[in-house]
This record gives sequence, C-alpha cells and structure tokens, in this order.
Amino acid sequence: MLTVEKVKKSFDGFVAVNGVSFRVHQGEICSIIGPNGAGKTTLFNLITGHLPADEGKLTFKGMDITHLRPYQICRLGMGRSFQRTNIFPRLTVFQNIQAAVLAHRGKSFNFYQPVESFFQEETQVLLKMVGLQDYAETISGSLSYGFQKQLELGISLASEPELLLLDEPTAGMSAQETHHTIELIGRITREKGLTLLFTEHDMEVVFSISERIMVLHQGRLIAEGSPEEVRNNPDVKKVYLGEGR
Repeated sequence: MLTVEKVKKSFDGFVAVNGVSFRVHQGEICSIIGPNGAGKTTLFNLITGHLPADEGKLTFKGMDITHLRPYQICRLGMGRSFQRTNIFPRLTVFQNIQAAVLAHRGKSFNFYQPVESFFQEETQVLLKMVGLQDYAETISGSLSYGFQKQLELGISLASEPELLLLDEPTAGMSAQETHHTIELIGRITREKGLTLLFTEHDMEVVFSISERIMVLHQGRLIAEGSPEEVRNNPDVKKVYLGEGR
C-alpha cells in the first residue's frame, strides 16, 4: 500500500527525517512512535505531500507520489488528520461533513440548485459512522475536543480513503475520550477495510491497537516489529519507553 524509501528532510541544517525506509501493507494497522522531536509529524507531512522530500522516494499503491501535491495524493486514496483539529468551527457538524463530501465529489455552488440538497444521505451515513448523528445541527466550534476530533475523522473519511494517516488522534483527550476514540477508530478501520498508519504518544493506545510499530529517534528508524518485539527491544527501552518498563 505504502513504501517509504530512504526519505530525508532537513531544515536549515537540522535533519528532521534521516533516511527512513519502511512499508505498510494493505489492511495493516501500523503506528509510528518516538519522543518529541523524533520526526513523526515531519514524516507524515512528507508522505502526504505537505512537505517536499530532500531525498528518497514515496510510493502509494505502486505509484510514485514523491513530488505530488496533497490534493493529488488525497484523490489517489490517502486521507489524513492533523495534531490540531482541522474543522470549520462556524459551520454545523453536518455542514462540515457535507463540505468534505462535496469537495471529494467535485461539486460546487450554483444558482439553480441549493448546495444543501447535495449528498444528504452520504453525509448522514458518515455522521453515524463517527457517532455524531445527534450533533448534526450543532455548531462544530462548540463541540468538546473529543467530538471535534471525531468530526475531523469524519471529514477524512469523506474522501473515501484506502490508507488513513492519523497524527496523534487522542492528543489532549481525557482517559474516557481516548478509550472511546480508539474503539471508534478500530471499528471503522475494520468495517471499511482501511489501512491505518498513526502516530501516538499514549503507549496504552499504541500497544492495544497496533499490529506493527515503527520507532523513530532523532529522525532515524531504530526499531520495527510487533508490539511485543518493540516492547522488548533494548534500544526502544533506552530512548523512549524507559528502562524497566
């Protein structure tokens, strides 16, 4: 599904991502972990076209996407959420999802048919999928942080992705919100047959849902394997999990 080959990115001499290579296979649930500053978000930005790579190659479904723009990569079937919620806070929850569906389907405003009539059913399906059907007419900026992240997930799903990248999907959430969100992500991933790649600081979340884990440290990939293999890796214990954990 996704191949990252010797990708490198520097900022004013600081190497944020240094020759990273890995593969994500169709249907897998994979995570990328590492300390703050390890290069996780930069790597996501490279994969999704928000930053150009200095070196290396990125392949999605057999197609070279190294130099494509974010909207081009999205149209190929890659969806993404961000660390900070990326919603339209003054629109209702329904309008947020509907706008994303409209964008994906290539529709826009016209003088003969009100935009509100487009894709009502598709929008309702997505609202129900992310558990926000009871908040359809709520102004999205007034939602709790957890619900805003669920809304952002719905917006990402509107593009009908095959590969979904989630950048710290539970950051800033309470324990209850985190548990609910991870259950939601796991259910949607299974129901829609998605491939999932996510970054996360909460180790309980990482080990509860991941099938394979990649570990970044100072821009380099230092470990990769099953949750048990990563948990027992001495380098990971030293630089991230802490000795004795």
